[in-house]
Amino acid sequence: MSLKRRDFVKLCSGTVAGFGISQMFHPGLVKALEAATEPGRPPVVWMQGNGCTGCSVSILNSVNPSIADVVLKVISLECQETLSVAEGSVAVDHMLEVAEKFKGKFYYISEGALPTAENGAFCTIGVDSKGKEYTVLEMAKILGANAAACVAVGACATGGGIPGSKGNVTGCVPLHKYLESQGIKTPVINITGCPPHPDWMIGTLVHVLTKGVPELDAQGRPKMFFGKNIHDNCPYLPYFEKNVRQKTFTEKKTEACRADMGCKGPLTGADCFSRKWNNGTNWCVENAICIGCAEIDWPDAFSPLYSPVV
Repeated sequence: MSLKRRDFVKLCSGTVAGFGISQMFHPGLVKALEAATEPGRPPVVWMQGNGCTGCSVSILNSVNPSIADVVLKVISLECQETLSVAEGSVAVDHMLEVAEKFKGKFYYISEGALPTAENGAFCTIGVDSKGKEYTVLEMAKILGANAAACVAVGACATGGGIPGSKGNVTGCVPLHKYLESQGIKTPVINITGCPPHPDWMIGTLVHVLTKGVPELDAQGRPKMFFGKNIHDNCPYLPYFEKNVRQKTFTEKKTEACRADMGCKGPLTGADCFSRKWNNGTNWCVENAICIGCAEIDWPDAFSPLYSPVV
């Protein structure tokens, strides 16, 4: 059973251009998703590589629907290191069992970069009940090859992020590049950001479960969240055009563009300006600048962060 577009739109309190995804999801979304995923909740394996766990923390802050509702009512979250009670061989055995039992029917969410140097020794996740040690690299290959679709969340999983930035010795790469190098053609959806907005992750999950893989841009990101340039939609754009610019962080101007402080909004495509963060409270540019973390080649292509681009 799948949700019809018009029914899905009715559940939303606002829309992003071109698709019925709300700025803040309606609480009734969970009930609709429960119906859409009958007769059983789709298995999901969430594995963490080299990163800071910020993506997990971000999605735990989801409000509508709450992450508890998503995990307990919509999907079957089989593995997630931050939330899992199981550890060691019990957890490793279960991941392998899911990959085999639900081949082509489960979803693999990858957080963190994948270290390829030294055969993946820079990130070992544990041993199975037979004593075999698994690296995150090896497990990513198994999960990626057997999943129905893969979702890479965060800057590290989508572009390498800080672990994969210039000068690293671990050989960190994003999920899609590693799977390509192994000849694995399972579709990968990139949810960029450091961390991604919880709505971007939940909304993508909604689309995958009800309609399949969403329309993606050239970076593999869902266009419904990453289709608009931040600078072109910034509330401070009129001040940029009038050349009224804030020069320092201590200047405390509320009616000035932040371009001279290094704002990367002109290079960044995401809906932060309308969706905002912290349950719609504020967003980066209100208090500081956009650093471009929603782009797949961040941070290297955006460094130094406080150097003007326009």
